[in-house]
Amino acid sequence: MSLVKVGQLAWRNLWRQRRRNVTMLVALSFAVMGVVFLNAFLRGMTAQMADSAVNNMQGHVKVLQPGYLDDPGIGKSFVLESEWSPEIPAGQMQGWARRVRVPAVIMSERETRGIEFIGIDPAQESISFVADWTIEGEGLQGPDDRRILVGKSLAEQLETVAGRRLVIITQGADGRSREAGYRIAGTYQSEFSAVEKLYVFTGIEAAQALLASDAVTEVSVRLTDAKHQPTVLESLIATFIGLNVFTWQTLEPMAAAMMQLSDAMIYILFIIIMTALVFGLVNTVVTAIMERYREIGMLRALGMRASAVLLQVVAESTLIMLLGVAIGTAAGAGICLWLSDGIDLSAFAEGLEGFGMTSNVLVPVVLLGDLAFVVMASVVMGVVASFFPALRAVRLNPLEAMRH
Repeated sequence: MSLVKVGQLAWRNLWRQRRRNVTMLVALSFAVMGVVFLNAFLRGMTAQMADSAVNNMQGHVKVLQPGYLDDPGIGKSFVLESEWSPEIPAGQMQGWARRVRVPAVIMSERETRGIEFIGIDPAQESISFVADWTIEGEGLQGPDDRRILVGKSLAEQLETVAGRRLVIITQGADGRSREAGYRIAGTYQSEFSAVEKLYVFTGIEAAQALLASDAVTEVSVRLTDAKHQPTVLESLIATFIGLNVFTWQTLEPMAAAMMQLSDAMIYILFIIIMTALVFGLVNTVVTAIMERYREIGMLRALGMRASAVLLQVVAESTLIMLLGVAIGTAAGAGICLWLSDGIDLSAFAEGLEGFGMTSNVLVPVVLLGDLAFVVMASVVMGVVASFFPALRAVRLNPLEAMRH
């Protein structure tokens, strides 16, 4: 019997028990749709966590002095030539930034807070959240700007506003305490409330003047695509001999762990849902075989080969699985397309921040590789699930079957 003939018979047999098969088809479609949507939701979540970590002044790759993470300060710095720039192939790097970042204390007339005092070149900060912040007042105008930008939350804690002066105290390169007064150029708002309370920015040259040092504490590099990370990492390690070169996953281990957990959850959910459906499919196939004992016995008595019966049963279950997967995949992808502007999760803002997500709007991410995996795995599971009931049909004694 040709495969075309087998397919035609399988299609015809599917609709002999329309109610049962339609019920199974609907269940398959909804399950696959749910898997596709949940997969896209979790992919969107992990993409946003990665982007938030990179955007939070980490970059994809960062250069630091050994020991800086354990004891941050200007004592753990290095000199960067003024004309230096990363030797990274064109098209792989979005940008880079040099910074001075040290722990400090900031004082207003009424309050005192611990902060991270960060000297930046505003022109280089298109690679971080600095480029996207909302500022009340004025922004920093260049690396030599001696004013400061304070987070809105910190300004409220210090009971101060733009235009007033604050005192910053930190440890200089000589190990002595150094302090200076700075006028507030403006206040910024960040999607991370913790950032607003911690980071205070000034021009990098102003920070170096306070610290009495021409050194920097970090170089951050942002790439056009994370796939270039291993190559760029090797290049920077070869360039900065004696310094540490970290990926953002090392600097943000919590976010990296959450991404790995989300990836694992995608496959665990798929396995759980599809396993439940496989049992349902097996039950449907077994019931169909029991109802067709007499028919199968007659076909065997008329000379149909056991392999043809086996192929017939497998083809029927594969067809219903293919239909369910096709409908479910199309519906799931369609829902994700409909939600391409994002899902508003502002009601869960505090919880999302704990996951390292800076935006309350999550955009589902559909990857063709994931869709292909869902389709192929579903079909394979359907074929395997139908194989054992099909073996039962093959082993039927034609004479006994015809008595049913």
